[in-house]
Amino acid sequence: MIRKITEKDREVFLRLAREMYASDAVLESIPEEYHERTFEELMRSEEYAEGYILEWEGEIAGYGLTAKTFSQEAGGIVIWLEELYILEAFRSKGLGREFFQYVEEHAGPEVKRLRLETELDNERARSLYRRLGFEELEYVQMIKTIK
Repeated sequence: MIRKITEKDREVFLRLAREMYASDAVLESIPEEYHERTFEELMRSEEYAEGYILEWEGEIAGYGLTAKTFSQEAGGIVIWLEELYILEAFRSKGLGREFFQYVEEHAGPEVKRLRLETELDNERARSLYRRLGFEELEYVQMIKTIK
């Protein structure tokens, strides 16, 4: 089951986010305050970001985060699938597919594209994304962190 995150999920979200960022699913960890800021933004509004709790048979199984941008190239709103973390015990049960389906089904008519990024060596995730209809882009994405 996928459901929107609520204030009562604060400690669960923070624990899962810490676990994800301590794993080899990401290139580097982030400061604790970033997890806190993310949760605060999720509670503030749905304008920029939305959070979800994934459950399996009544147990917390993971979380997902999305963010919204506007894209002229896409002709409207783009939902970035920012994070999807599923606890090891609940992997390969279809929760990833269920999460993507949930996001797509709940996207309004203004949403024109779903977008995500993954590590090149994460072939398991890339295989799922391809099966779900995602296409790999042929360019390098760049960032500049402003502190």
